[in-house]
Amino acid sequence: MIVVFVHGWGVTDTESYGLLPEALAAQAGGYGLEIAIEHIWLGRYINFHDEVSVADVARAFHRALHDQIPDGEGIAAFSCITHSTGGPVVREWLQRFYGAERLGQAPLRHLAMLAPANHGSALAALGKAKVGRLKAWFGGVEPGQRVLDWLCLGSRPQLDLATATLDYRFAESGVYPFVLTGQTIDKRFYDFLNTYLVEPGSDGVIRVAAANLNFSMIRLVETPERQAVKHGQDDLSVHLLKPEGPLRRPEPIALGVVPGASHSGDEKGIMRSVVSTNSSKPQVQEILQCLQVGTAPEYEARRQALEALTAQTQGNPKGHRYTMLVFVINDDQGDPIGDYDLFLLGGVEQDPGKLTKGFFVDRQQNGSHPNHLVYYVDYDRITQNKLTGFRLIARPDKGFAFYHAVEFRSDGIDLNSVLRPNETFYVAITLHRCVDQTTFRFDSASDPKLRSEGLIFKTKTRRNFKDEKPSGDEVDS
Repeated sequence: MIVVFVHGWGVTDTESYGLLPEALAAQAGGYGLEIAIEHIWLGRYINFHDEVSVADVARAFHRALHDQIPDGEGIAAFSCITHSTGGPVVREWLQRFYGAERLGQAPLRHLAMLAPANHGSALAALGKAKVGRLKAWFGGVEPGQRVLDWLCLGSRPQLDLATATLDYRFAESGVYPFVLTGQTIDKRFYDFLNTYLVEPGSDGVIRVAAANLNFSMIRLVETPERQAVKHGQDDLSVHLLKPEGPLRRPEPIALGVVPGASHSGDEKGIMRSVVSTNSSKPQVQEILQCLQVGTAPEYEARRQALEALTAQTQGNPKGHRYTMLVFVINDDQGDPIGDYDLFLLGGVEQDPGKLTKGFFVDRQQNGSHPNHLVYYVDYDRITQNKLTGFRLIARPDKGFAFYHAVEFRSDGIDLNSVLRPNETFYVAITLHRCVDQTTFRFDSASDPKLRSEGLIFKTKTRRNFKDEKPSGDEVDS
C-alpha cells in the first residue's frame, strides 16, 4: 500500500507529521496490511505566500503524484492521510481532476482526513498577523492570504466544493473518505484574548461541525404570500420563504470524534502526539482500520463503528453537540445582499425570544462575501424549545429599489429533524428585488405645460423630478 501524507497550512517542515507515518508502518501487520516505510511519502508544499491558492496547491499536488508514484502515464493507486487544510487541498484535487463523473477513475483509494477544515475555521477571520501568532495552528508563521480567505467561515470556495460533493458516489467508485477529529482543548495553547481556542465542540482550531463532510443544503425563495407579524414592539408585514427543490445531502460519510485529541501539539495533537512507533493513541488504530476498508459494505460497517465512537466520546445524551448554519443571501437579479438582520425564531409564536437560553455560541459574517453569514449554535439546546424558522430584514427596505422583510416557517419541514448535531446546514436564500414604478416615467410631449414655444426652448417649463418620491407601487417583473 502506498500512503501519501499531506500536512496542514502554515507548516514549514515535515516534523509536523510526528511519528505517525512510522507508527502506521510498524503496526500495519496487525491489521492485515502491508505498509513499508519506503512506500510512505511525506508531502511538503509552499503555503505561506499570499499568491498561492488552494487550487494552485491542488494542481502542484497532481504533478507531484505523477512524478513520485507514476503508473505508466497515470498515477499509481494510493491512500492519503491529511491534516487540517490538507483535507480541502486533496478534495480540491479530486474535484478538479476527476469530479463526480470520473470519480471511479481516480487513483485515490482511502482519504483519512485528520481534523480537516472542510467548512473552514473560526480562527481564520482574525487575520494573517494574529493567526500567525497562534501556536495552535500556525506556529509563528503568517499564512498566505488566499488560503486564509478560503478558510474563513462561509467562503465561496467552501460552498462550491460542498455543492460538488453532493453528487459524489464514493463507495461505489472505490474511494473511501473518513473524517477523524477531536474536540479536546489543549490549554497550553490558550489565549485569553481569543475564545476560539477554547470553543466548545472544537479541537481548539476546527469545529467538529466544520470538519464533518455530512451536511445539508436547501434553497429558499421569496413568495408573494404575506403575513403580519410582531417584530419587537412593531407590526411588520413579511413575505414567506418557501423551498425551491428538495433538501439535499451527500451520501453518508464516515465521521469519528477521537477521544483526547486536539488540533495540534505533541501531547494531544491528533497527528503530532504520536511520538513512538508503538503508540497506543486511538487515532493510530482508527486510521489503520480505515485503511482496511475495500468494499462498500466494509465502508458502511466502518462508518457505523465511527458513529458509535463519536457517541461514546461526546457522552450522549449528557454532552452538548453543536451545529453550524451558513446563510447565503442573494436577490433574484443575481446580486449578493450584504446589509441585513437575521433572527432565529422559536416556539409556535415564531418569536426570537422563545428559543432556549444559551443556544447561541458565535456568529461570523464572511469578510470577502458579506452575504454569507455563519451561526454556531448548541444543537441540544436549540432543539429543546424547537427552532421553528427565521426572519430576514434586508436593506434597503424602502425607496426606489428595495427588499421586503421575509420569514421562513417550518410548515411541512421540521427544522429540528433537518438540523443535525456535528453538521453544517447551508441555507441559500433568494429575495425579490423590488423596483418602484416611479423609478422610470414618461411625460407626453403634447402636454401644454411641457411644450416649447416656437423656436425658443423654454427649459423652465419642463418637469423637474429631482424631488420625486416613490409611489409605493412595484413594477411587475
